[in-house]
Amino acid sequence: MRDDDQEELARRAAGGDRAALEALLGRIQPSVLRRCARFLPCYQDAEEACQDVLLQVARNIEKFRGQSKFSTWLHVIIANSARQTYRSLKRRAVEQAHETPPIDVADVRTTSVIAGSRLDLLDALDRLEARNADLVGPVVLRDICQLDYREIAQHLGIPEGTVKSRIHQGRAQVRDYLGAG
Repeated sequence: MRDDDQEELARRAAGGDRAALEALLGRIQPSVLRRCARFLPCYQDAEEACQDVLLQVARNIEKFRGQSKFSTWLHVIIANSARQTYRSLKRRAVEQAHETPPIDVADVRTTSVIAGSRLDLLDALDRLEARNADLVGPVVLRDICQLDYREIAQHLGIPEGTVKSRIHQGRAQVRDYLGAG
């Protein structure tokens, strides 16, 4: 689907057109799943995050004002949902660890380096958020969602120079967290 078609569907859906919303959700689902899988190494977890994203889009489409591109608005929802899914999975794992012994323990010899790196990055982003929450959004939007500085500035409502500064500071802290792990 062309970006213009997606933008038009999003505008119509934001205006209350239910058919446009259904069409939009159907068209973005494959791309949302791929993007969630960039964050989450387990396909089932990516599917869970994808469903959360689609639900959030359906519930909040009227909040899309068209001031930035729909894809930018969607990237933010994807990033937040994937990170929230990861936090939820971590919390469940800790709770379950106290209830019963694990059946399947991850074998470091067979765990994907890429999957491990993604989990390390999610942990580093959580640590960054705890210390400097205003740095997380710009870093995620630039380095994971691959938005340009102008789009990030528009979405966050801050000057481009501030975006660049926050990305620089956030990357330095994430690097430190990854090095300390």
